[in-house]
Amino acid sequence: MTVSMYQISIPGIVRILNSISGIIDKAVAHCEARKIDPAVMINFRLAADMLPFSKQIQIMTDQAKGMAGRLAGVEIPKYADTETTFAELKARIARTVDYLNSFKPAQIDGSEDKEIVLKAGLDMKFKGLAYMTTFANPNIYFHAATAYDILRHLGVELGKRDFLANMDGQMT
Repeated sequence: MTVSMYQISIPGIVRILNSISGIIDKAVAHCEARKIDPAVMINFRLAADMLPFSKQIQIMTDQAKGMAGRLAGVEIPKYADTETTFAELKARIARTVDYLNSFKPAQIDGSEDKEIVLKAGLDMKFKGLAYMTTFANPNIYFHAATAYDILRHLGVELGKRDFLANMDGQMT
């Protein structure tokens, strides 16, 4: 059986990005109902040495757009990382989803053996499949789960169904 690099990357990442956007909607409602300043949640860290909610969203979207761009061999859009509101974070997610949805399977498929080099102090070298499965996807899901955990810790009523929801909010 042949596995499509596009099918095992883009649809799942679009789904989790949309789920996190829906989770942000619940955080907004939570703040409004309890008269909480949204900045408290946006800047919250689970531990002093962890990054805040806003940075979790920024890294998650950077990893998603980076994965697609690198696998397709196209320029990756740069975002300024200046979001300070839930609306701005949702707009960043929406921009990333639009970017991911702009790819056709033919742009990603066949990238299994493509050399991917990341500059992060030391050069990190991967083949496309290993990059996607052992680096990009785990990073995306790590930051999505951490964003979820921050909001859950702060009392937003969330469950596993919220994290795993598809675009219309229903489990499939």
